Amino acid sequence: MQSIQFKGRIGEDGILRVKMPAEFKDRDLEAIVIFQAKSETQKARNWQPGFFEEVIGGWVGEPLVRENQGQYEIRENLF
Repeated sequence: MQSIQFKGRIGEDGILRVKMPAEFKDRDLEAIVIFQAKSETQKARNWQPGFFEEVIGGWVGEPLVRENQGQYEIRENLF
């Protein structure tokens, strides 16, 4: 008995597609599916719709300035 863990999405057709390792092709097998739907907490980890549109250009403090980076360090050639 072996197990495979993956994240997938059930399509609008209600079918979950599982790609199996090539060693199992053209063979019969018995499978057990144990699933857990994403909770609201897990969904909240994704970016909210419109997040980037809302925050881009949102800085209201002093203009950001990149300071002088100094002289470029000359390094030895690796090869």
